[in-house]
Amino acid sequence: MSGTDVGEELGARAAQARALALLRIRSRALAVAILPAAVAVVLFAADAQGHLAGPAWDAVRWTVLGVAVVVLLVTVLVAVSVARARPAMSPTVPVPEEGAPDLYRLVRDLADRLDVPAPSAVALTPDCDSWLEDRTHRALRKGPGAALRKGPGASLPKGPEAPAEAADTAPVLVIGSPFLWWMRVAELRAVLAPVVAGTGPSAHPDIAAARRFVRGLDAAIADAAASGRGPVRGAPLAFAGWVARLLLRACRGHAAEMERCVAAAASMRAQTVDYGLRIAAQEQVGLAYAGWDRLLTRVALPAWRMGRWPSRLDAGVVSALTELSRRDRLADGFALRLGERPACDLLEEPGAADEAASLLAARLFHGGPAESGPGWAPVDWQQYPDEVVDRKWRSEAARLHRVLDTLGVPRASAADPAVPTLARVMEHLSGPGGPGGPGEALAAGIGAAVAREEAGAPEQGGPGHGGAADDPLDLWGPGPLPLFPLQPPRTGTELLADHVAAMVCCAAVDTAGAAPGLDWLDGPALLVGGERRADLAAPVLSLVEDGDPDPLLNWLAEVGVRSDKPVRLV
Repeated sequence: MSGTDVGEELGARAAQARALALLRIRSRALAVAILPAAVAVVLFAADAQGHLAGPAWDAVRWTVLGVAVVVLLVTVLVAVSVARARPAMSPTVPVPEEGAPDLYRLVRDLADRLDVPAPSAVALTPDCDSWLEDRTHRALRKGPGAALRKGPGASLPKGPEAPAEAADTAPVLVIGSPFLWWMRVAELRAVLAPVVAGTGPSAHPDIAAARRFVRGLDAAIADAAASGRGPVRGAPLAFAGWVARLLLRACRGHAAEMERCVAAAASMRAQTVDYGLRIAAQEQVGLAYAGWDRLLTRVALPAWRMGRWPSRLDAGVVSALTELSRRDRLADGFALRLGERPACDLLEEPGAADEAASLLAARLFHGGPAESGPGWAPVDWQQYPDEVVDRKWRSEAARLHRVLDTLGVPRASAADPAVPTLARVMEHLSGPGGPGGPGEALAAGIGAAVAREEAGAPEQGGPGHGGAADDPLDLWGPGPLPLFPLQPPRTGTELLADHVAAMVCCAAVDTAGAAPGLDWLDGPALLVGGERRADLAAPVLSLVEDGDPDPLLNWLAEVGVRSDKPVRLV
């Protein structure tokens, strides 16, 4: 037996030992629950045989019986609460086999090479991660494959239902959607090898039972915390949650160690498949994560705030990482890979999958309805500069002037006092900066205006807010989306700097022939003569924070912007 086989065997045995420890905790809890009943049986059996007779023992017998009945009722309550609780399912885009036969073939071939059961289905997540997810609780409630045919990916081609045996024994393989578009086929296979190898331990009955036990406890706690019922039903659920919390606290160490051992055993088994390529592919994982993060926070987030959601985020990752490869000498070699077959070719309709993943990303990271509609429409990359960047600038410039109006700041144009100009903003902010200055008052006004507009925005879809039927997001509780905020709230000074920069960009477009553009790594960009100008932030900060207009005046003169000319707003 090789060292790899020995390591895998040791990891598997350690995982099974931890699983047995978890099951022993369950058995001890059950033993404690039936102990009063057992004592009552002994006492009544002794009375039937003429032992332990007398009024005192009769009182003890009936007292113990009463305690036993109460404990058994409580045990049933807790057991039913744990059994009926629905563990949270990761929001994903289902990929039926009919829509990706090549991908399923790759996964099954990988499982055969690893000598483990194949995953029951494949799904995509709008994130840079991959894992196995047991969804047997969904299969038992809705029927095999039901959870994989609903939700954000309902528009994808529908495949045949998974067999009941597969749904009951094998987990779902969840793949990060950015991986499919950035990675090549061989790289994806290498990255998925240790993940697919985890289906082996998942099939072990002790490990599967231990996982179901822990998931049930976790779901019962979540149900108790999210319960909005009255005291009649809320109190029992709260008590069941308290008991489940005690048991989960006792299980936490064993469960964490079991999963660590399962991962170690799967990693050792996967070393027999594409081990050398996997080392190089892990570099692409880190690169994809960096590009995905930049794309979400700097490109997608401005569009989401405008009520638009980019419909090809995963394709945007490729553009962003290609641009990074062009700029970063350390990434020069990565662009050479683009001549190989991309993993998204394994999908029959990659565009539909990208659109579904993009909509799910918008819901998870920003919030929004499950479907397009008024105020929530898709936008492609060709339309992004005009429909997102230009509209964002003009909306923020309009808000800036509305706040100036409320502060009583006069218009700068004597010929037409009604027209907004950049000169008005600069004159108001020029002079002493610091606490109490005009910059602070304007920043506070803009911050309040933004807060009012966000508070008055139409309620967006989400858990409990009109999402699609059988929406997996409803398992994450009744709270509003987003589940994973991308950015903390912006300060008033940051908002003011953004609004002043937006006003400058509007003036540059209207008076100097500039144009809105898209930078794949930095988001909205100002193009002057077809080239991006990335040097606007420093002059704006000098004006906003220090009240010094000279750096911005020099910048305007260099670009040819007329600050006294009217600017078109929305």
